[in-house]
Amino acid sequence: MKKTDKELLNRRKNKIDIIDDNVPMITKATSVTSKKVKFKKAFQTIGKTLKYGKPYHKYLYLAILAIIISTIFELLVPIYIGKCIDNIIGIGNVDFNNLWQTALVLVGFIIISALFSWLTNYWTNLYCFKSAEYLRTIFFNKINSVPLKFIDTNQHGDLLSRMINDVDILTDGILQGLSSIINGIVTIIGTLVCMFILNVPMALVVAFITPLSLFLSLYIAKKAYKMFAAQAKNEGEINGYLEEFISGGRIVKAFNYEKQAVDDFEKINSEYYKASESAEFFSNIANPATRFINGLVYVGVGCAGTLLAINNTVSIGLISSFLNYANTFGRPFNELSVEITELQAAFASADRIFAVLEAEDEKSDENLPEMGKADGNIIVKNAYFSYVPKVKLIKDFNLDVKKGQKIAIVGPTGCGKTTFINLLMRFYDLTDGTIMLDGNVITQVKRNSWRKNFGMVLQDTWLFSATIKENLAYGCPNATDEDIIKICKLTGVHDFVEKLPSGYNTMVTEGGNNISQGQRQLICIARIMLMEPSILILDEATSNIDTRSEIKIQKAFDLMMEGRTTFIVAHRLSTIKNADLILVMNKGNIIEQGTHIELLQKHGFYYHLYNSQFEKVTD
Repeated sequence: MKKTDKELLNRRKNKIDIIDDNVPMITKATSVTSKKVKFKKAFQTIGKTLKYGKPYHKYLYLAILAIIISTIFELLVPIYIGKCIDNIIGIGNVDFNNLWQTALVLVGFIIISALFSWLTNYWTNLYCFKSAEYLRTIFFNKINSVPLKFIDTNQHGDLLSRMINDVDILTDGILQGLSSIINGIVTIIGTLVCMFILNVPMALVVAFITPLSLFLSLYIAKKAYKMFAAQAKNEGEINGYLEEFISGGRIVKAFNYEKQAVDDFEKINSEYYKASESAEFFSNIANPATRFINGLVYVGVGCAGTLLAINNTVSIGLISSFLNYANTFGRPFNELSVEITELQAAFASADRIFAVLEAEDEKSDENLPEMGKADGNIIVKNAYFSYVPKVKLIKDFNLDVKKGQKIAIVGPTGCGKTTFINLLMRFYDLTDGTIMLDGNVITQVKRNSWRKNFGMVLQDTWLFSATIKENLAYGCPNATDEDIIKICKLTGVHDFVEKLPSGYNTMVTEGGNNISQGQRQLICIARIMLMEPSILILDEATSNIDTRSEIKIQKAFDLMMEGRTTFIVAHRLSTIKNADLILVMNKGNIIEQGTHIELLQKHGFYYHLYNSQFEKVTD
């Protein structure tokens, strides 16, 4: 039955919800009601972020020092402006010498303040960009260290969004915001000190009214967090959909799914728009609200200053200084109101990032011994495995393979053939039981040394964005040009590569989409042959090759398989007649095993599976 737009969208929503179950602050932003817990979590998030910026804390310390120096000289400016005004409008003749001296000092303070303000921005940006670079490196390394199951169960586009967009939001919101907060705190304290030294009544007016903007900002920020969390989640979803759409572009066109895809995208995009609109509304409303409070401060200072000036308690220059201080004192509250709303987006992004960074790594094998080059004797004992705990796939699987044997694995779709290969390569770990290679238990040696003994050619090819030569040497970086050309001539790669304008230096686009699928398969086969592994795994390795090329490749495989243990996963049973042993799998178990002739003589499952290839299709 064809799925409706609503069904497809609900499926996608459910997928994202499952992915984000380990990110409670994103999917359940309102679940924490205790203010104490919220503040504690906020400080924990800031602490985690600062930990990842630790190698570059020297830039943060320099920025803080520059903030203090810049603020001190900035706070001296209003005092000297007041002195200049009083000198000009004061009683008697103007003392131009004193005026010029005061003006020169004033200019000097402004220049020094501007210089250190620039240094503050420079060191802050350096700290943020370096930290973002470092955080992305850690994120990338984390992707390499988590189990393959984590990659398989998370939407790839969403992971990309976390690594790129969320890291930017995090560093902009928390690291740059931290600099602004420190600047604001220093400015507020310094301004208060200066105002109370100059005049207590007017200082009280400013100190009483201005903080109202902060309380207003905190209220807005509380409302904004949920919106920013939803925005971050929707951004990950839209990135995931785009990644699927672009990488599966041929399938979309082949099934004439363009209109349906556009409709699906419009629904996701509409949700993203609504979340973004709400988040930006709350983000942008904070600044006008705080500026309104600033206007009240100006009115208060003006009224208080006028009354005091009438009574000759203060001078006009002092009132001017206070108006400047009122502006200076209010500015941090305006900036903090913006920073607080940006922090909400940063905290939402931080939860998404740390959900990946704090994911459980593969079990460490650092203290395990290295495994040398194997002969190829494999034993599987009482193996059990399931992707979902309640649904068992492989049950009590046993196998004994001798060096040099060619083992074919056949069976209907979903019987566990590829799962067994994943277990053999230790992409997944057994639920119970063990696998041994030349007496080495799979879980008691380093993974890399285990995998070096295996060479795997899959039905689905994958080439990287690099030259053909670099793709060929991907698993054997020290291979010489002579070695590469020798293998390529053997597999037929050389025949088409030498016809390309740049030969082996021809650039391959991501996934190898600028060359044919058959050519990609040939390169993948040559890449494995270059490694000369002890054990071969061929999972429908020649399924995309034309008959003539397949014959040539099969001869190359025969040479390569000589003396090597080989596992051949095949759907075309005619390709495995010469296997030493054929394993017939169904529902995760080996139900039959033997040679091609032996299995046919049994008239069992294999017999019917083999003969089904030749049955006539009737209406």
